Amino acid sequence: MSEQTSIPADPELDPTASYATDQSVIRRLSGLLRASAGTRTSYAPATGQPIADLPISSPDDVIAAVRSARKTQLSWRQVPLDERAAILLRYHDLVLDHRHELVDLVIRESGKARKQAFEEVAHVAMTARYYGRKAHELLDPQRKLGMFPVLTRAEQRFVPKGVVGIISPWNYPLSMAMADGLPAVLAGNTVVHKPDSQTPLTALRAIELLYDAGLPREAWIPVNGDGPTVGGAIIQNTDYICFTGSTKTGRLVAQQAAERLIGFSLELGGKNPMLVLRDADVQRAAEGAVRACFASAGQLCVSMERLYVADQVYDAFVTAFVARVSKLKLSAGTGWDVDMGSLISKAQLETVTRHVEDARSKGAVVLAGGKARPEIGPLFYEPTVLSGVTPAMECFDNETFGPVVSIYRFSDESEAIQRANEGEYGLNASVYTRDTRRGRAVAAQLVAGTVNVNEGYAATFGSIDTPMGGMRSSGVGRRQGVEGIRRYVDPQAIATQRLLPIAASHGLSDQAYAEVMTGALRVLKKLGRA
Repeated sequence: MSEQTSIPADPELDPTASYATDQSVIRRLSGLLRASAGTRTSYAPATGQPIADLPISSPDDVIAAVRSARKTQLSWRQVPLDERAAILLRYHDLVLDHRHELVDLVIRESGKARKQAFEEVAHVAMTARYYGRKAHELLDPQRKLGMFPVLTRAEQRFVPKGVVGIISPWNYPLSMAMADGLPAVLAGNTVVHKPDSQTPLTALRAIELLYDAGLPREAWIPVNGDGPTVGGAIIQNTDYICFTGSTKTGRLVAQQAAERLIGFSLELGGKNPMLVLRDADVQRAAEGAVRACFASAGQLCVSMERLYVADQVYDAFVTAFVARVSKLKLSAGTGWDVDMGSLISKAQLETVTRHVEDARSKGAVVLAGGKARPEIGPLFYEPTVLSGVTPAMECFDNETFGPVVSIYRFSDESEAIQRANEGEYGLNASVYTRDTRRGRAVAAQLVAGTVNVNEGYAATFGSIDTPMGGMRSSGVGRRQGVEGIRRYVDPQAIATQRLLPIAASHGLSDQAYAEVMTGALRVLKKLGRA
Protein backbone atom coordinates (compact mmCIF):
# COMPACT_ATOMS: atom_id res chain seq x y z
CA MET A 1 0.00 0.00 0.00
CA SER A 2 1.40 3.40 -0.93
CA GLU A 3 2.49 5.78 1.82
CA GLN A 4 0.22 8.62 0.66
CA THR A 5 -2.88 6.48 1.36
CA SER A 6 -2.23 5.51 5.00
CA ILE A 7 -5.58 5.01 6.69
CA PRO A 8 -6.64 7.44 9.50
CA ALA A 9 -7.60 5.95 12.79
CA ASP A 10 -11.36 6.59 12.89
CA PRO A 11 -13.17 5.67 9.65
CA GLU A 12 -16.58 6.04 11.32
CA LEU A 13 -16.03 9.81 11.55
CA ASP A 14 -14.14 10.34 8.30
CA PRO A 15 -15.38 8.73 5.06
CA THR A 16 -11.91 9.11 3.55
CA ALA A 17 -10.39 7.03 6.34
CA SER A 18 -11.16 3.63 4.85
CA TYR A 19 -11.34 2.08 1.41
CA ALA A 20 -14.66 2.05 -0.42
CA THR A 21 -14.07 -1.40 -1.91
CA ASP A 22 -13.30 -4.82 -0.47
CA GLN A 23 -9.55 -5.14 -0.83
CA SER A 24 -9.77 -8.83 -1.67
CA VAL A 25 -11.74 -7.79 -4.75
CA ILE A 26 -9.08 -5.20 -5.55
CA ARG A 27 -6.34 -7.80 -5.35
CA ARG A 28 -8.23 -10.14 -7.65
CA LEU A 29 -8.93 -7.46 -10.26
CA SER A 30 -5.41 -6.07 -10.01
CA GLY A 31 -4.17 -9.45 -11.16
CA LEU A 32 -5.82 -8.87 -14.55
CA LEU A 33 -3.59 -5.89 -15.31
CA ARG A 34 -0.33 -6.04 -17.22
CA ALA A 35 1.44 -3.59 -14.92
CA SER A 36 4.74 -3.27 -13.07
CA ALA A 37 5.45 0.46 -12.57
CA GLY A 38 4.27 1.14 -9.03
CA THR A 39 0.74 1.92 -7.85
CA ARG A 40 -1.77 4.75 -7.97
CA THR A 41 -4.75 5.41 -5.72
CA SER A 42 -8.18 6.11 -7.16
CA TYR A 43 -10.87 7.98 -5.21
CA ALA A 44 -14.67 8.12 -5.14
CA PRO A 45 -15.57 11.59 -6.47
CA ALA A 46 -18.83 11.80 -4.50
CA THR A 47 -17.17 11.34 -1.10
CA GLY A 48 -13.41 11.61 -1.57
CA GLN A 49 -13.06 8.09 -0.17
CA PRO A 50 -10.11 6.07 -1.51
CA ILE A 51 -11.23 3.18 -3.69
CA ALA A 52 -8.11 1.24 -4.55
CA ASP A 53 -4.36 1.20 -4.99
CA LEU A 54 -3.90 -0.27 -8.46
CA PRO A 55 -0.73 -1.18 -10.35
CA ILE A 56 0.46 1.19 -13.06
CA SER A 57 1.68 0.02 -16.45
CA SER A 58 4.89 1.09 -18.11
CA PRO A 59 5.46 1.39 -21.87
CA ASP A 60 7.29 -1.94 -21.67
CA ASP A 61 4.19 -3.49 -20.09
CA VAL A 62 2.13 -2.22 -23.01
CA ILE A 63 4.61 -3.64 -25.50
CA ALA A 64 4.47 -7.01 -23.72
CA ALA A 65 0.66 -6.89 -23.69
CA VAL A 66 0.53 -6.17 -27.42
CA ARG A 67 3.00 -8.98 -28.09
CA SER A 68 0.81 -11.44 -26.17
CA ALA A 69 -2.36 -10.17 -27.82
CA ARG A 70 -0.78 -10.43 -31.26
CA LYS A 71 0.24 -14.03 -30.67
CA THR A 72 -3.24 -14.90 -29.41
CA GLN A 73 -4.87 -13.15 -32.35
CA LEU A 74 -3.37 -15.64 -34.79
CA SER A 75 -5.37 -18.45 -33.19
CA TRP A 76 -8.38 -16.37 -32.10
CA ARG A 77 -9.17 -15.32 -35.68
CA GLN A 78 -9.42 -19.03 -36.59
CA VAL A 79 -12.11 -19.70 -33.96
CA PRO A 80 -15.42 -20.26 -35.80
CA LEU A 81 -17.63 -17.20 -35.90
CA ASP A 82 -20.47 -19.05 -34.19
CA GLU A 83 -18.23 -19.70 -31.18
CA ARG A 84 -17.14 -16.08 -30.98
CA ALA A 85 -20.75 -14.94 -31.21
CA ALA A 86 -21.79 -17.38 -28.48
CA ILE A 87 -19.31 -15.73 -26.11
CA LEU A 88 -20.99 -12.36 -26.66
CA LEU A 89 -24.43 -13.84 -26.04
CA ARG A 90 -23.23 -15.48 -22.82
CA TYR A 91 -21.70 -12.15 -21.85
CA HIS A 92 -25.08 -10.47 -22.38
CA ASP A 93 -26.55 -12.71 -19.67
CA LEU A 94 -23.61 -12.32 -17.29
CA VAL A 95 -23.76 -8.53 -17.48
CA LEU A 96 -27.47 -8.58 -16.62
CA ASP A 97 -26.93 -11.17 -13.88
CA HIS A 98 -24.26 -8.95 -12.27
CA ARG A 99 -26.04 -5.65 -12.97
CA HIS A 100 -26.23 -4.53 -9.33
CA GLU A 101 -22.52 -5.09 -8.75
CA LEU A 102 -21.61 -3.29 -11.98
CA VAL A 103 -23.93 -0.37 -11.22
CA ASP A 104 -22.38 -0.03 -7.76
CA LEU A 105 -18.91 0.15 -9.30
CA VAL A 106 -19.99 2.76 -11.83
CA ILE A 107 -21.50 4.89 -9.05
CA ARG A 108 -18.45 4.53 -6.84
CA GLU A 109 -15.93 5.42 -9.53
CA SER A 110 -17.81 8.05 -11.57
CA GLY A 111 -20.13 9.62 -8.99
CA LYS A 112 -23.19 9.38 -11.26
CA ALA A 113 -26.68 8.56 -10.04
CA ARG A 114 -27.92 4.98 -10.05
CA LYS A 115 -30.52 5.48 -12.76
CA GLN A 116 -27.84 6.75 -15.15
CA ALA A 117 -25.38 4.04 -14.13
CA PHE A 118 -27.94 1.40 -15.11
CA GLU A 119 -28.06 2.87 -18.62
CA GLU A 120 -24.50 1.63 -19.04
CA VAL A 121 -25.39 -1.92 -18.07
CA ALA A 122 -28.28 -1.92 -20.52
CA HIS A 123 -26.12 -0.49 -23.31
CA VAL A 124 -23.38 -3.11 -22.89
CA ALA A 125 -25.92 -5.95 -22.82
CA MET A 126 -27.69 -4.64 -25.93
CA THR A 127 -24.36 -4.24 -27.73
CA ALA A 128 -23.33 -7.81 -26.92
CA ARG A 129 -26.69 -9.18 -28.04
CA TYR A 130 -26.77 -7.14 -31.26
CA TYR A 131 -23.34 -8.20 -32.48
CA GLY A 132 -23.81 -11.75 -31.24
CA ARG A 133 -27.01 -12.09 -33.26
CA LYS A 134 -25.76 -10.17 -36.32
CA ALA A 135 -22.34 -11.84 -36.57
CA HIS A 136 -22.90 -13.71 -39.83
CA GLU A 137 -24.80 -10.88 -41.49
CA LEU A 138 -21.98 -8.45 -40.73
CA LEU A 139 -18.90 -10.65 -41.22
CA ASP A 140 -19.65 -13.45 -43.67
CA PRO A 141 -18.05 -13.15 -47.13
CA GLN A 142 -20.30 -11.30 -49.56
CA ARG A 143 -20.85 -11.95 -53.25
CA LYS A 144 -20.28 -8.89 -55.42
CA LEU A 145 -20.90 -8.08 -59.05
CA GLY A 146 -18.09 -9.43 -61.17
CA MET A 147 -16.78 -7.63 -64.21
CA PHE A 148 -18.74 -9.95 -66.51
CA PRO A 149 -21.76 -12.13 -65.71
CA VAL A 150 -20.85 -15.84 -65.43
CA LEU A 151 -17.26 -15.19 -66.43
CA THR A 152 -16.18 -13.26 -63.32
CA ARG A 153 -17.02 -14.28 -59.77
CA ALA A 154 -16.24 -11.56 -57.19
CA GLU A 155 -16.55 -11.66 -53.42
CA GLN A 156 -15.57 -9.54 -50.46
CA ARG A 157 -14.08 -10.90 -47.26
CA PHE A 158 -13.47 -9.12 -43.96
CA VAL A 159 -9.97 -9.54 -42.54
CA PRO A 160 -9.40 -8.56 -38.88
CA LYS A 161 -6.96 -5.70 -38.31
CA GLY A 162 -4.95 -7.54 -35.66
CA VAL A 163 -4.55 -5.92 -32.23
CA VAL A 164 -7.00 -3.11 -31.48
CA GLY A 165 -6.02 -0.45 -28.95
CA ILE A 166 -8.91 0.98 -26.94
CA ILE A 167 -8.58 4.09 -24.78
CA SER A 168 -11.87 4.56 -22.94
CA PRO A 169 -13.14 7.52 -20.86
CA TRP A 170 -14.22 8.02 -17.25
CA ASN A 171 -17.71 9.34 -17.99
CA TYR A 172 -18.97 5.97 -19.30
CA PRO A 173 -16.67 3.66 -17.32
CA LEU A 174 -18.63 0.53 -18.24
CA SER A 175 -20.31 1.29 -21.53
CA MET A 176 -17.41 2.86 -23.39
CA ALA A 177 -14.98 0.39 -21.84
CA MET A 178 -16.78 -2.60 -23.34
CA ALA A 179 -19.09 -1.57 -26.18
CA ASP A 180 -16.25 -0.66 -28.54
CA GLY A 181 -14.23 -3.80 -27.87
CA LEU A 182 -17.02 -6.38 -28.24
CA PRO A 183 -17.33 -6.00 -32.03
CA ALA A 184 -13.54 -5.91 -32.28
CA VAL A 185 -13.10 -9.37 -30.73
CA LEU A 186 -16.12 -10.75 -32.60
CA ALA A 187 -14.41 -9.72 -35.84
CA GLY A 188 -11.34 -11.77 -34.91
CA ASN A 189 -9.15 -9.09 -33.38
CA THR A 190 -7.62 -9.02 -29.93
CA VAL A 191 -7.66 -5.95 -27.66
CA VAL A 192 -5.22 -4.03 -25.49
CA HIS A 193 -7.30 -1.66 -23.41
CA LYS A 194 -6.53 1.34 -21.23
CA PRO A 195 -9.55 2.45 -19.21
CA ASP A 196 -9.33 5.94 -17.74
CA SER A 197 -7.14 5.95 -14.64
CA GLN A 198 -9.98 7.54 -12.63
CA THR A 199 -12.36 4.64 -13.27
CA PRO A 200 -10.40 1.41 -13.89
CA LEU A 201 -12.22 -1.00 -11.56
CA THR A 202 -15.50 -0.99 -13.46
CA ALA A 203 -13.68 -1.93 -16.66
CA LEU A 204 -11.65 -4.63 -14.91
CA ARG A 205 -14.74 -6.30 -13.47
CA ALA A 206 -16.48 -6.13 -16.84
CA ILE A 207 -13.45 -7.68 -18.54
CA GLU A 208 -13.36 -10.42 -15.91
CA LEU A 209 -16.97 -11.26 -16.76
CA LEU A 210 -15.98 -11.47 -20.43
CA TYR A 211 -13.36 -14.03 -19.49
CA ASP A 212 -16.08 -15.91 -17.61
CA ALA A 213 -18.12 -15.90 -20.81
CA GLY A 214 -15.31 -17.73 -22.58
CA LEU A 215 -13.00 -15.11 -24.09
CA PRO A 216 -9.32 -16.13 -23.80
CA ARG A 217 -7.51 -13.91 -21.31
CA GLU A 218 -4.85 -12.88 -23.78
CA ALA A 219 -7.54 -11.76 -26.24
CA TRP A 220 -8.40 -8.68 -24.13
CA ILE A 221 -5.55 -7.37 -21.98
CA PRO A 222 -6.09 -4.35 -19.72
CA VAL A 223 -3.34 -1.88 -18.81
CA ASN A 224 -3.49 1.07 -16.44
CA GLY A 225 -1.97 4.54 -16.30
CA ASP A 226 -1.97 8.04 -17.70
CA GLY A 227 -2.81 8.92 -21.28
CA PRO A 228 0.49 10.35 -22.55
CA THR A 229 2.56 7.41 -21.28
CA VAL A 230 0.35 4.35 -21.48
CA GLY A 231 -2.04 5.63 -24.14
CA GLY A 232 0.89 6.77 -26.25
CA ALA A 233 2.46 3.32 -26.07
CA ILE A 234 -0.82 1.75 -27.19
CA ILE A 235 -0.98 4.05 -30.21
CA GLN A 236 2.62 3.25 -31.11
CA ASN A 237 2.19 -0.54 -31.01
CA THR A 238 -1.34 -1.62 -31.96
CA ASP A 239 -2.95 -1.92 -35.40
CA TYR A 240 -6.04 0.25 -34.89
CA ILE A 241 -6.99 2.86 -32.28
CA CYS A 242 -10.41 3.51 -30.77
CA PHE A 243 -10.40 6.64 -28.59
CA THR A 244 -13.16 8.46 -26.73
CA GLY A 245 -12.32 11.78 -25.07
CA SER A 246 -11.73 15.45 -25.69
CA THR A 247 -11.28 17.00 -29.12
CA LYS A 248 -7.91 18.38 -28.08
CA THR A 249 -6.57 14.94 -27.18
CA GLY A 250 -8.31 13.36 -30.15
CA ARG A 251 -6.31 15.53 -32.53
CA LEU A 252 -3.08 14.28 -30.93
CA VAL A 253 -4.26 10.66 -31.20
CA ALA A 254 -5.09 11.19 -34.88
CA GLN A 255 -1.66 12.69 -35.58
CA GLN A 256 0.16 9.79 -33.93
CA ALA A 257 -1.99 7.18 -35.68
CA ALA A 258 -1.53 8.91 -39.03
CA GLU A 259 2.24 8.80 -38.64
CA ARG A 260 1.99 5.00 -38.46
CA LEU A 261 -0.67 4.79 -41.19
CA ILE A 262 -3.05 2.88 -38.93
CA GLY A 263 -6.79 3.41 -38.79
CA PHE A 264 -8.60 5.11 -35.93
CA SER A 265 -12.04 6.11 -34.71
CA LEU A 266 -12.56 9.05 -32.39
CA GLU A 267 -15.61 10.17 -30.43
CA LEU A 268 -14.83 13.65 -29.17
CA GLY A 269 -16.44 16.77 -27.73
CA GLY A 270 -19.79 18.41 -28.32
CA LYS A 271 -21.80 21.55 -27.62
CA ASN A 272 -25.08 19.81 -28.24
CA PRO A 273 -28.28 21.73 -29.09
CA MET A 274 -31.94 20.97 -28.42
CA LEU A 275 -34.69 22.67 -30.42
CA VAL A 276 -38.13 23.00 -28.83
CA LEU A 277 -40.46 23.87 -31.70
CA ARG A 278 -43.63 25.93 -31.47
CA ASP A 279 -45.91 22.86 -31.40
CA ALA A 280 -43.92 20.92 -28.80
CA ASP A 281 -45.58 19.29 -25.81
CA VAL A 282 -44.13 21.63 -23.19
CA GLN A 283 -44.23 19.22 -20.27
CA ARG A 284 -42.72 16.38 -22.25
CA ALA A 285 -40.02 18.67 -23.62
CA ALA A 286 -39.20 20.01 -20.15
CA GLU A 287 -38.92 16.51 -18.70
CA GLY A 288 -36.76 15.37 -21.60
CA ALA A 289 -34.53 18.42 -21.36
CA VAL A 290 -33.85 17.74 -17.67
CA ARG A 291 -32.57 14.26 -18.49
CA ALA A 292 -30.69 15.43 -21.57
CA CYS A 293 -28.92 18.26 -19.74
CA PHE A 294 -28.28 16.82 -16.29
CA ALA A 295 -27.92 13.05 -16.58
CA SER A 296 -24.54 12.16 -15.09
CA ALA A 297 -24.22 15.81 -14.01
CA GLY A 298 -23.99 16.88 -17.64
CA GLN A 299 -20.80 14.87 -18.13
CA LEU A 300 -21.95 12.91 -21.15
CA CYS A 301 -20.51 13.58 -24.57
CA VAL A 302 -24.12 13.69 -25.79
CA SER A 303 -25.43 16.04 -23.05
CA MET A 304 -27.41 19.10 -24.13
CA GLU A 305 -25.73 22.43 -23.38
CA ARG A 306 -27.86 24.72 -25.60
CA LEU A 307 -31.68 24.97 -25.63
CA TYR A 308 -33.38 26.90 -28.44
CA VAL A 309 -37.07 27.45 -27.65
CA ALA A 310 -39.75 28.89 -29.93
CA ASP A 311 -41.45 32.14 -28.90
CA GLN A 312 -44.85 30.47 -28.78
CA VAL A 313 -43.85 28.11 -25.98
CA TYR A 314 -40.82 29.86 -24.46
CA ASP A 315 -42.40 31.19 -21.27
CA ALA A 316 -44.32 27.99 -20.54
CA PHE A 317 -41.29 25.84 -21.26
CA VAL A 318 -38.92 27.89 -19.10
CA THR A 319 -41.40 27.81 -16.21
CA ALA A 320 -41.83 24.05 -16.47
CA PHE A 321 -38.14 23.36 -17.04
CA VAL A 322 -36.83 25.51 -14.19
CA ALA A 323 -39.43 24.07 -11.82
CA ARG A 324 -38.26 20.54 -12.62
CA VAL A 325 -34.58 21.47 -12.35
CA SER A 326 -35.12 23.09 -8.96
CA LYS A 327 -36.64 19.86 -7.62
CA LEU A 328 -33.78 17.57 -8.65
CA LYS A 329 -32.32 15.62 -5.75
CA LEU A 330 -28.53 15.88 -5.47
CA SER A 331 -26.94 13.26 -3.28
CA ALA A 332 -23.89 11.12 -2.70
CA GLY A 333 -26.26 8.24 -1.97
CA THR A 334 -26.59 5.16 -4.15
CA GLY A 335 -30.38 4.75 -4.23
CA TRP A 336 -32.77 5.03 -7.15
CA ASP A 337 -34.20 8.25 -5.71
CA VAL A 338 -31.03 10.27 -6.50
CA ASP A 339 -31.47 12.47 -9.58
CA MET A 340 -27.96 13.83 -9.99
CA GLY A 341 -24.60 12.84 -8.62
CA SER A 342 -21.15 14.34 -8.45
CA LEU A 343 -18.69 15.80 -10.90
CA ILE A 344 -15.68 13.58 -11.50
CA SER A 345 -12.77 15.78 -10.44
CA LYS A 346 -11.61 19.08 -9.03
CA ALA A 347 -10.61 20.17 -12.54
CA GLN A 348 -14.15 19.54 -13.80
CA LEU A 349 -15.62 21.49 -10.88
CA GLU A 350 -13.27 24.39 -11.62
CA THR A 351 -14.35 24.48 -15.26
CA VAL A 352 -18.05 24.51 -14.36
CA THR A 353 -17.54 27.21 -11.73
CA ARG A 354 -15.48 29.34 -14.11
CA HIS A 355 -18.04 29.12 -16.90
CA VAL A 356 -20.94 30.07 -14.64
CA GLU A 357 -19.13 32.93 -12.90
CA ASP A 358 -17.86 34.30 -16.20
CA ALA A 359 -21.38 34.29 -17.64
CA ARG A 360 -22.84 35.85 -14.50
CA SER A 361 -20.22 38.61 -14.44
CA LYS A 362 -21.00 39.50 -18.06
CA GLY A 363 -24.76 39.80 -17.61
CA ALA A 364 -26.22 36.30 -17.89
CA VAL A 365 -29.16 35.52 -15.63
CA VAL A 366 -29.07 32.38 -13.46
CA LEU A 367 -32.57 30.89 -13.62
CA ALA A 368 -31.70 27.86 -11.49
CA GLY A 369 -28.66 26.58 -9.62
CA GLY A 370 -25.41 28.47 -9.99
CA LYS A 371 -23.29 27.29 -7.09
CA ALA A 372 -21.23 24.42 -5.73
CA ARG A 373 -22.64 22.23 -2.95
CA PRO A 374 -19.68 21.09 -0.84
CA GLU A 375 -21.98 20.13 2.05
CA ILE A 376 -23.25 17.25 -0.15
CA GLY A 377 -19.83 16.18 -1.38
CA PRO A 378 -16.54 17.75 -2.43
CA LEU A 379 -17.37 17.90 -6.15
CA PHE A 380 -21.09 18.63 -6.30
CA TYR A 381 -22.47 21.55 -8.32
CA GLU A 382 -26.11 22.47 -8.73
CA PRO A 383 -27.86 21.90 -12.06
CA THR A 384 -27.71 25.35 -13.58
CA VAL A 385 -29.85 27.12 -16.18
CA LEU A 386 -28.62 30.36 -17.74
CA SER A 387 -30.38 32.89 -19.96
CA GLY A 388 -28.91 35.92 -21.69
CA VAL A 389 -25.72 34.08 -22.69
CA THR A 390 -23.78 35.96 -25.37
CA PRO A 391 -20.76 35.18 -27.58
CA ALA A 392 -18.61 37.18 -25.13
CA MET A 393 -19.11 34.48 -22.49
CA GLU A 394 -16.87 31.42 -22.22
CA CYS A 395 -19.78 28.97 -22.02
CA PHE A 396 -21.34 30.24 -25.25
CA ASP A 397 -19.43 27.96 -27.60
CA ASN A 398 -16.97 26.09 -25.36
CA GLU A 399 -17.99 22.69 -24.04
CA THR A 400 -18.62 22.90 -20.28
CA PHE A 401 -19.07 19.15 -19.73
CA GLY A 402 -21.01 19.76 -16.57
CA PRO A 403 -24.52 20.59 -15.29
CA VAL A 404 -24.85 23.93 -17.11
CA VAL A 405 -27.24 24.75 -19.95
CA SER A 406 -27.93 28.03 -21.76
CA ILE A 407 -31.45 28.77 -22.99
CA TYR A 408 -32.25 30.96 -26.01
CA ARG A 409 -35.49 32.21 -27.55
CA PHE A 410 -36.16 32.06 -31.29
CA SER A 411 -38.95 33.27 -33.55
CA ASP A 412 -37.82 31.87 -36.89
CA GLU A 413 -37.27 28.13 -37.21
CA SER A 414 -34.66 28.43 -39.97
CA GLU A 415 -32.72 30.83 -37.76
CA ALA A 416 -32.84 28.33 -34.90
CA ILE A 417 -31.46 25.60 -37.15
CA GLN A 418 -28.69 27.92 -38.28
CA ARG A 419 -27.79 28.81 -34.69
CA ALA A 420 -27.85 25.15 -33.65
CA ASN A 421 -25.38 24.38 -36.45
CA GLU A 422 -22.92 27.10 -35.46
CA GLY A 423 -19.58 26.22 -33.88
CA GLU A 424 -17.02 23.52 -34.50
CA TYR A 425 -18.89 20.55 -33.05
CA GLY A 426 -21.48 18.14 -34.42
CA LEU A 427 -22.04 15.21 -32.08
CA ASN A 428 -25.65 15.04 -30.86
CA ALA A 429 -28.83 17.11 -31.20
CA SER A 430 -32.49 16.94 -30.26
CA VAL A 431 -35.80 18.20 -31.63
CA TYR A 432 -39.10 18.34 -29.72
CA THR A 433 -42.38 18.62 -31.66
CA ARG A 434 -45.81 16.98 -31.74
CA ASP A 435 -45.38 16.44 -35.48
CA THR A 436 -42.74 13.72 -35.70
CA ARG A 437 -42.60 13.88 -39.49
CA ARG A 438 -41.73 17.55 -39.25
CA GLY A 439 -39.30 16.73 -36.46
CA ARG A 440 -37.43 14.33 -38.71
CA ALA A 441 -37.30 16.97 -41.45
CA VAL A 442 -35.75 19.46 -39.03
CA ALA A 443 -33.39 16.77 -37.72
CA ALA A 444 -32.10 16.17 -41.25
CA GLN A 445 -30.97 19.81 -41.40
CA LEU A 446 -28.87 19.63 -38.23
CA VAL A 447 -25.12 19.04 -38.42
CA ALA A 448 -24.81 16.23 -35.91
CA GLY A 449 -23.94 12.55 -36.09
CA THR A 450 -27.03 11.64 -34.04
CA VAL A 451 -30.30 13.52 -33.77
CA ASN A 452 -33.14 12.46 -31.48
CA VAL A 453 -36.76 13.51 -32.00
CA ASN A 454 -38.71 13.86 -28.74
CA GLU A 455 -35.77 12.45 -26.77
CA GLY A 456 -32.43 13.86 -25.69
CA TYR A 457 -29.90 11.11 -26.39
CA ALA A 458 -31.20 7.68 -25.41
CA ALA A 459 -33.14 6.90 -28.61
CA THR A 460 -30.05 6.92 -30.83
CA PHE A 461 -27.71 5.69 -28.09
CA GLY A 462 -29.89 2.67 -27.44
CA SER A 463 -30.61 1.86 -31.10
CA ILE A 464 -27.52 -0.31 -31.61
CA ASP A 465 -28.33 -0.92 -35.27
CA THR A 466 -27.74 2.78 -36.00
CA PRO A 467 -24.27 4.36 -36.19
CA MET A 468 -23.15 6.74 -33.46
CA GLY A 469 -20.40 9.34 -33.80
CA GLY A 470 -19.60 12.94 -34.55
CA MET A 471 -19.31 15.31 -37.47
CA ARG A 472 -16.72 18.10 -37.76
CA SER A 473 -14.59 18.39 -34.59
CA SER A 474 -16.78 15.90 -32.73
CA GLY A 475 -15.06 12.87 -34.17
CA VAL A 476 -14.11 10.48 -36.92
CA GLY A 477 -15.74 7.11 -37.55
CA ARG A 478 -18.70 5.47 -35.85
CA ARG A 479 -19.53 2.94 -33.16
CA GLN A 480 -22.63 0.71 -33.31
CA GLY A 481 -24.30 -0.81 -36.34
CA VAL A 482 -22.43 -2.15 -39.34
CA GLU A 483 -19.96 0.76 -39.16
CA GLY A 484 -19.11 -0.16 -35.58
CA ILE A 485 -17.69 -3.55 -36.56
CA ARG A 486 -16.44 -2.88 -40.09
CA ARG A 487 -13.97 -0.31 -38.75
CA TYR A 488 -12.07 -3.24 -37.24
CA VAL A 489 -11.62 -5.18 -40.49
CA ASP A 490 -9.89 -4.66 -43.80
CA PRO A 491 -12.12 -5.49 -46.76
CA GLN A 492 -10.45 -7.93 -49.12
CA ALA A 493 -11.62 -8.50 -52.70
CA ILE A 494 -11.22 -11.92 -54.31
CA ALA A 495 -12.19 -12.33 -57.97
CA THR A 496 -12.08 -15.56 -59.99
CA GLN A 497 -12.06 -15.40 -63.78
CA ARG A 498 -13.60 -18.27 -65.80
CA LEU A 499 -13.21 -19.40 -69.42
CA LEU A 500 -11.87 -16.20 -70.96
CA PRO A 501 -9.09 -13.89 -69.78
CA ILE A 502 -9.69 -10.16 -69.53
CA ALA A 503 -7.29 -9.54 -72.38
CA ALA A 504 -6.93 -10.19 -76.11
CA SER A 505 -7.09 -13.95 -76.81
CA HIS A 506 -8.12 -16.56 -79.39
CA GLY A 507 -6.35 -14.69 -82.15
CA LEU A 508 -7.92 -11.28 -81.46
CA SER A 509 -5.60 -8.30 -81.80
CA ASP A 510 -5.47 -5.80 -79.00
CA GLN A 511 -7.34 -3.34 -81.20
CA ALA A 512 -10.06 -5.85 -82.01
CA TYR A 513 -10.28 -6.80 -78.33
CA ALA A 514 -10.85 -3.13 -77.45
CA GLU A 515 -13.75 -2.97 -79.95
CA VAL A 516 -15.28 -6.17 -78.57
CA MET A 517 -14.95 -4.82 -75.06
CA THR A 518 -16.60 -1.54 -76.09
CA GLY A 519 -19.57 -3.44 -77.50
CA ALA A 520 -19.83 -5.57 -74.36
CA LEU A 521 -19.87 -2.52 -72.13
CA ARG A 522 -22.69 -0.98 -74.19
CA VAL A 523 -24.71 -4.19 -73.95
CA LEU A 524 -24.25 -4.35 -70.16
CA LYS A 525 -25.56 -0.80 -69.83
CA LYS A 526 -28.64 -1.63 -71.94
CA LEU A 527 -29.27 -4.64 -69.73
CA GLY A 528 -29.35 -2.34 -66.69
CA ARG A 529 -26.26 -3.76 -65.09
CA ALA A 530 -24.38 -1.51 -62.66
